[in-house]
Amino acid sequence: MNQLSASPSQKMTAERRFELLVSGISDYAIYMLDPGGIVTSWNAGAERFKGYRADEIIGHHFSRFYTREDQESGLPQRALDIALEHGKFEAEGWRVRKDGTTFWTSVVIDAIFDTEGEHIGFAKVTRDITERKRAQEALHESEQRFRMLVQGVTDYAIYMLSPTGEVTNWNAGAERIKGYTANEVIGTSFARFHTPEDREAGLPAVALETARKEGRFEREAWRVRKDGSRFWAHVIIDAIRNDDGVLVGFAKITRDITEKKEASEALERANAALFQSQKMEAIGQLTGGIAHDFNNLLSVLSNGLQVLPFDMDNPSSMKIVESMRRAVERGASLTQQLLSFARQQPLKQEKHNLNSLIIGFESVLRRAGNSSIGFNAELAPDLRPVLVDPARFETALLNLVVNARDAMPVGGTITIGTMNVDMAEGQVTGVAAGRYVKVAVADTGSGMTKEVISRAFEPFFTTKEVGKGTGLGLSQVYGFMKQSGGGIAVSSSLGAGTTIDLYLPAIDASADDYENAESSVDKVLVVDDEQDVMDLAAALFRSIGYEVYTANNAKAALEILHRSKDISVLFSDVMMPGMNGIELAEHVRDLRPDIKILLASGYPLPALKTQNKAIDDFVFLNKPYRLSDLAKKLRAP
Repeated sequence: MNQLSASPSQKMTAERRFELLVSGISDYAIYMLDPGGIVTSWNAGAERFKGYRADEIIGHHFSRFYTREDQESGLPQRALDIALEHGKFEAEGWRVRKDGTTFWTSVVIDAIFDTEGEHIGFAKVTRDITERKRAQEALHESEQRFRMLVQGVTDYAIYMLSPTGEVTNWNAGAERIKGYTANEVIGTSFARFHTPEDREAGLPAVALETARKEGRFEREAWRVRKDGSRFWAHVIIDAIRNDDGVLVGFAKITRDITEKKEASEALERANAALFQSQKMEAIGQLTGGIAHDFNNLLSVLSNGLQVLPFDMDNPSSMKIVESMRRAVERGASLTQQLLSFARQQPLKQEKHNLNSLIIGFESVLRRAGNSSIGFNAELAPDLRPVLVDPARFETALLNLVVNARDAMPVGGTITIGTMNVDMAEGQVTGVAAGRYVKVAVADTGSGMTKEVISRAFEPFFTTKEVGKGTGLGLSQVYGFMKQSGGGIAVSSSLGAGTTIDLYLPAIDASADDYENAESSVDKVLVVDDEQDVMDLAAALFRSIGYEVYTANNAKAALEILHRSKDISVLFSDVMMPGMNGIELAEHVRDLRPDIKILLASGYPLPALKTQNKAIDDFVFLNKPYRLSDLAKKLRAP
């Protein structure tokens, strides 16, 4: 019960303060009614909401704010009766402004009593909440549409889980795929859809924990229907959190992809059968070709041996002998090819520093890539010497670089590195304990699965498209390493690239002694962006006893100079893209002042001076030049 009580002096002050407070409020309509419902006061908020001025509404019954339907139903009087009986009436409903428009309101009516408990009227507070109601209606409509959408989907099982994994709703797709009705499954754990072995392994809890921590869980696996049959499912679980970040549950989407899996497996089996058939056909063709060639060779030898004893004095006998000799040579050549394939070709092993072999072969390795692939060489100093067949070693490197290139169709980086390693027993499978030189070829490509790694060295095994690879490259590298007394190892994972490590036994000779022996030969670095010009220049230097390194641009040349400290001559073209020959020469002079620098160009020297006068600081040759010109410039101080 609300009562008003104050002393006369206080009453005027309190009433004045209350009047000022109420009249100044514009967000609420606050006004008084007498016991019969007649308006006796009116504030600014009431005028703003309802459109009436005080002089237009005071003295009129408050029911005029109600809709016609509410007036006819007697709602205004019921509101007053409830407020009088219970002290308060509170509700929401439509009200009518002076201009006839309606708005949705929150209404509170309080009964007012004086100090003697006599009912003297009502205090009425009205708030316009039309926007809130519209937002609620829009949200409700959106939820209804979403619910209808989800319930209408039959190709996906879409349902919600509580934070502990109980099913809280169920759509038509879930019923179709899993066989349960909503009444059968709501309130039960979603673990019932997993296989017994998955439940024993705790995978349902792992799925929820992963979704909780990472926001999402996704996997393909077997799931179980109500009738006990299994289907291959693609499952997504998303964590659902409220505005405060508190986990309120999970959204789960399951799709039956059994047919897709079966089709994929059937295609894989068909491809495997086709591959095996093609392999056997290739072996058959190889065998047939070998038999044909050897039969021809044997025919020459057989016929010759039959003719010679009866016609030894005939001059034409020499032609027969020559034919037999050529047949023997062809047979030997064919045998070498077969031995190479069978990994039994004799090696021509020589003492080498692998850094020197790699640097000398670097230009070929770079050309094996393409413009989107970077090439790095990280060669360790003081590398131990090894016994190796240089031609076979270069072929192995080229095979690995080509494989790395093919694994990076959109670009990447190939890195070749060397280092001395002391191998313990069992450290690398197939490599005995001892001192080795390791050569690593690494790429940033697509990587390999464990299954592919396990078969990488099998003859005819390849992951490339038909016609893009024979499957013999890595098997030949493996055979070469085994013949050389070393080993090979692969480390790779999907999306993280691949590294192939080659291990060659180091010989007992001191690496320092070997480096000093090699340094007795003068070394030159030839730089030219034109491949043919560079090759011919390299040939000229080799003809006068130089060991030659080549590079087709200034950047590659500087990389080689950083790695090879024993180069004594730089011979570079002037006009090159990017850093030109003069700029390269200036860098080299600062980097290695002991190196003799020769520059060459098809442009006359005066024309080059107009572009860069620094060319006068270096020895210059005009193209074309002769060997005698080159030798004279090399002898010049």
